[in-house]
Amino acid sequence: MTGLRRVGNTVKTAALLALLTALIIAVGGLVGGSTGVVVATLLSLGLNAYLYFNSDKLALRSMAARQVSPQEAPELYSVVAELSQRAGQPMPRIYVSPIAQPNAFATGRNPEHAAVAVTAGILQLLSRRELRAVLGHELAHVYNRDILTSSVAAGLAGIVSMLANLAIFLPFGSGDDDEAPNPTATLLTVLLAPFAAGLIQLAISRNREYQADHDGAELSGDPLALASALAKISRGTAALPLPAESSVATQSHLMIANPLTGRGVAALFATHPPMEERIRRLQEQASYQGVLSR
Repeated sequence: MTGLRRVGNTVKTAALLALLTALIIAVGGLVGGSTGVVVATLLSLGLNAYLYFNSDKLALRSMAARQVSPQEAPELYSVVAELSQRAGQPMPRIYVSPIAQPNAFATGRNPEHAAVAVTAGILQLLSRRELRAVLGHELAHVYNRDILTSSVAAGLAGIVSMLANLAIFLPFGSGDDDEAPNPTATLLTVLLAPFAAGLIQLAISRNREYQADHDGAELSGDPLALASALAKISRGTAALPLPAESSVATQSHLMIANPLTGRGVAALFATHPPMEERIRRLQEQASYQGVLSR
């Protein structure tokens, strides 16, 4: 069952990226000028290429994270080294953020340029077993190239937004031309397209979280430890939420749990899937592994 779900998650991510691409084509057709489409595409891809190569620095800086040595954090290094060796991947750089909220994230465009960061809060909250499971989740993000996936999604969503902004300043077509697009329909499209692109981008982010939960639990071999850790982290982030205007807000999608406040309607725009569902899937994965081991 979990293998089928993994394939399903991959297919879902590909379908969502294809949907974003189709949205670009649709909005580009309404805008009308091929030059505008090219300019918006180049600008958006250029910006996201910069973010792709510098996302690790931006994320670490926003969390005030400091790189630690094996002497400063021997247990942390031991766990990451063991998991990296188990995965057959290079050892990432390790950072600790002084933030009291329990959280963790990984960044870097590939395993050779990866960094794993944990907060002071999570080090105090979790047991070694739970911390190991969380680090497995973060390493899964690196091995699955999720930074690349999120960068591509952000780039495509950015193109949609740029085309929509461009369309506002362009004529929607003359009323004398029977083949000209309907101005009202075009206006609605350019207003709603960025909203739709944002929702698709969020869906991709949530899908990758499910995948990292699954693959991280496989790497650590302990789905129940990750489920237990997520439950603790969820309570911790709720008790110590970070304000939306903080520097962490721009990097919230990288965290293992949403660090910001937000309930009700705001939850629709969260970068993370519901914690209860993530825990349920991990418990199901543990049961499935138990059946296989019998």
